[in-house]
Amino acid sequence: MKILVLNGGSSSIKCWFQDVPDGRRWTARADWRTSGTPESLLGPLLQSLWQGEKRAIDSPAEIDVVGHRIVHGGPKYRESVLVTPDVRAAIAEQAEFAPAHNKLELTAIETVDRIIGAKVPQVAVFDTAFHATLAPAAYVYPGPYQWLEQGIRRYGFHGTSVQYSTRRAAELLRVAPNSSRLIVCHLGNGASVTAVANGKSVDTSMGFTPLEGIMMGTRSGSIDPSILVYLIRHQGYSGDQIDEILNRKSGLLGVSGRSGDMREILEALNKGNDRARLAYQIYAHRLTREIGAMLAVLGGVDAIVFTGGIGENCAPLREVVCGQLSFLGLKLDLAKNARPDLDQNIAAANSAVQVLVIRADEDSEIARECLRLRSTLPARA
Repeated sequence: MKILVLNGGSSSIKCWFQDVPDGRRWTARADWRTSGTPESLLGPLLQSLWQGEKRAIDSPAEIDVVGHRIVHGGPKYRESVLVTPDVRAAIAEQAEFAPAHNKLELTAIETVDRIIGAKVPQVAVFDTAFHATLAPAAYVYPGPYQWLEQGIRRYGFHGTSVQYSTRRAAELLRVAPNSSRLIVCHLGNGASVTAVANGKSVDTSMGFTPLEGIMMGTRSGSIDPSILVYLIRHQGYSGDQIDEILNRKSGLLGVSGRSGDMREILEALNKGNDRARLAYQIYAHRLTREIGAMLAVLGGVDAIVFTGGIGENCAPLREVVCGQLSFLGLKLDLAKNARPDLDQNIAAANSAVQVLVIRADEDSEIARECLRLRSTLPARA
């Protein structure tokens, strides 16, 4: 089965093509923020799959199915589905609650129609789907009950990444996928922490939107809601202004005043920049606090997983966070932590808790979902 995967994030889109079971044959990537509009860059990016020196196929007609990462599925779509007009409408409706993602991902679906053809089956793989196992105590907000009836509840995100990490962690630990307590830290431009018990999500830091939870690259994470009331009442802020501040001018960028990129924060910190140091310290503190909350929810933990760009590459952060958890009997192998092979256990041999660095691979998880739905897909005309 020839599968094209489009993984649209808040800052970039990754394209990935695989002829199952032969393996990965083609990848491409573009940054939304520096490469023009999504409409202008995605078409040529897709065409490079069958045109130019790096082409992997002779014609788009060879593609059997296109799988998309969709961040928000809302209350209706709690598992991967074939893209239909109703699904497209739901993705557009949820764009208000995942503004950095759903609009771009809908653009990707429409671009496939235009460049590859409307007859190719497309599959929506929702980041919210893995968290469909949350119990009401974890997903209902303690506001008026009418909120829940209006669809205002905690959904959770990064589920595709967490689902992959859960499966890969079981392989690395050599245990059954449904037999461990994991805390999965997906740390990238967006960041979340998820408690996984016996292969299922039981709590997660993101909520109604991808804004809730820990500090992120440009997002604030959870703050006192009364701050927003104060800004509206006393500073005259509009809803659009608050959205801009919380989603694009906060987090590492907002505190440091320099960047939302952890690499640039560490570089500035090492040069003595106090605000960069503060941004890093807040990030580490809030991450540690959220891990502690998930630890209590699980009643213990067998392994902590670090994944995503920051999770995989920021050794100092892993060391600081794991040092705070030494009371669990957690001990890092400092040499492995400093230079880990991806998909490696970096805990010391005598550690009571394992620490895994796992390469984020949402692409293969999306392909896996396409294969799972294979029997339901219409034949391409």
